[in-house]
Amino acid sequence: MIQIPTNATIIIMHDPISFRNGIDGTAAVARLILEHEPMSGAFFVFRNMMGHSLRVLHYDGGGFWLSTRRLSKGTYNKVWPKTGEGKAGSSLLASELQVLIWGGDPAGSRFPDLWKRVA
Repeated sequence: MIQIPTNATIIIMHDPISFRNGIDGTAAVARLILEHEPMSGAFFVFRNMMGHSLRVLHYDGGGFWLSTRRLSKGTYNKVWPKTGEGKAGSSLLASELQVLIWGGDPAGSRFPDLWKRVA
């Protein structure tokens, strides 16, 4: 289980990437395509070409974590956040990422109103 703080910055890439990339290749995608510094402490979320796996890249100050989740049934294709405003990626809340990790639809999920936006 990934512990994601509620105030974490979470950047999700809309287009799929090749999971043959390791940490360095995935960090390069975050830097060059998403235009965010991978060592910033943000969580970067990617999906593979087939849509049945996602990856989370995170730098914790001492090194990189690259976590992979593969669904045993179904894909992320129908629930993956859509492209917005011509950007390669967008941000998510921690609660939305938790729903997405389990194969749910963050856009179709209901969450309590935030008292104060933390991310």
